[in-house]
Amino acid sequence: MTRFAAAAAVCAASLSLCAASAFAQSAAPAPKSGASKPAAKAATSRQQLKSEAKGLALATETVETISANQLAIADRVLTGQAQCEMGQRVDVDSVEGKPGHFRVGFKNMHYMMVPQETTTGAVRLEDKQAGIVWLQIPSKSMMMNSKMGQRMVDGCMHSEQRAATQAAERAAKAGSAP
Repeated sequence: MTRFAAAAAVCAASLSLCAASAFAQSAAPAPKSGASKPAAKAATSRQQLKSEAKGLALATETVETISANQLAIADRVLTGQAQCEMGQRVDVDSVEGKPGHFRVGFKNMHYMMVPQETTTGAVRLEDKQAGIVWLQIPSKSMMMNSKMGQRMVDGCMHSEQRAATQAAERAAKAGSAP
């Protein structure tokens, strides 16, 4: 009888699982014949996500806040025309009415850049949306495409950098002369 009771318990458990499964299937709404409607909802939600992303990018570009440290860095940015290697040039201009914002032009392209803090003390302007970086150190400046990991132009010098480099060269020559 013990085997019979165990078999009966297994059968009862199986029947209750089958009944629960059947109930769950009957409780679920029947799929609608128009299969295109869920796809339309998916497309709508994708469009909504794209629209939200564009809006967020525009808001970030428009309202990017500048910290006090970034404003301090902005005071060290050399503006005007920088002569670069191979006869190229880069124009760096501050944007009126937007402290800490700069318009950097190279080869008919213009980038809206803001200063970024660095651990080295170099001046770094960045257009995060375009992935373009303008680096300025005492001896030269360069423009890089951070998305591609390439230099766009190198060896750029503003008149202040050129004067500082020439003064350093003269001082080195005078120090080495007997």
